[in-house]
Amino acid sequence: MAGPDQVAQHSSEVLGQRKSLGQCPIKMAITGFACAGVIGFLVLYSKKKPEASALDVAKVTAGVAHSDNTHPPK
Repeated sequence: MAGPDQVAQHSSEVLGQRKSLGQCPIKMAITGFACAGVIGFLVLYSKKKPEASALDVAKVTAGVAHSDNTHPPK
């Protein structure tokens, strides 16, 4: 078992884990946003109506859809 002086020597090594992430936080945020967008698109695409196209789903995902994209033609 380690003595108190040995514990004090090794404790700084364990606490020294505050290093840089290795990745730019902006790149990680963009990647996370892109992953969330892809997952959202795939969820909406899997639940779409048969008459809706992939472009209609993409417009709804992006939030630029109008009523002609969300309602089937009559």
